[in-house]
Amino acid sequence: MKIRFNSDKEIVKTVKEGLAAKGGYCPCVIGKSEDTKCMCKEFREQIADPDFEGYCHCLLYYKEK
Repeated sequence: MKIRFNSDKEIVKTVKEGLAAKGGYCPCVIGKSEDTKCMCKEFREQIADPDFEGYCHCLLYYKEK
């Protein structure tokens, strides 16, 4: 398993700016909770699934099998 940033540098830049503006919370979700702190709960659960391959909700990270 490997987790990497999206290869599209513009997406990475935009999402990182959003994370900075929201104090590390997902810029794609309204509200702040431990579940939306980057890496969000949704992506942590996807990482735990050995069959999952794909992007996190914000497209910042990509999990390879």
